[in-house]
Amino acid sequence: MEHITRVNDIVKHFRETRLNNLRPASEFFNHRQLSRPADLNQATERISYNTRYFAGNYGILIAMLAVYALITNVWLLFAIGFLFGGFTAINRFVTEPIEIAGSVVTPKGLYMSLFVIGIPLLWFAAPLSTLFWIVGASLFCILFHASLLEPGLESEYSNIQDTV
Repeated sequence: MEHITRVNDIVKHFRETRLNNLRPASEFFNHRQLSRPADLNQATERISYNTRYFAGNYGILIAMLAVYALITNVWLLFAIGFLFGGFTAINRFVTEPIEIAGSVVTPKGLYMSLFVIGIPLLWFAAPLSTLFWIVGASLFCILFHASLLEPGLESEYSNIQDTV
């Protein structure tokens, strides 16, 4: 029961800190504010402002790309499910040594068997290439969007608020 309340607290904290910064989709996808930056300096200023302003939206974008990467990499999804499912099953059902076909099997032996099978399966699923794809796709989408979207009027007054 403690784990459930802890997870609820984490989700509540995440919702309060990250999801409060979500901007409406009409503002995030406002095609009227799209323009090519004049130079690298302007692109850098836009990226700096937009990454802070749309941080919650970009977080959702990264999460969606991660879910897409997991769904499309069936081997990785299977390997993660196998390892977490095996770990959960051993924790829940095998708390002390059991006897199977005349031999004693300990939870430690089951964990070793799980990792001997699961780690090569995970290696075969190429999690690092999936991680690098998520990072690369996220960087491309975020930098592309942030550099093309002109900041709103409130960005002109952000420097004044900082100095006061």
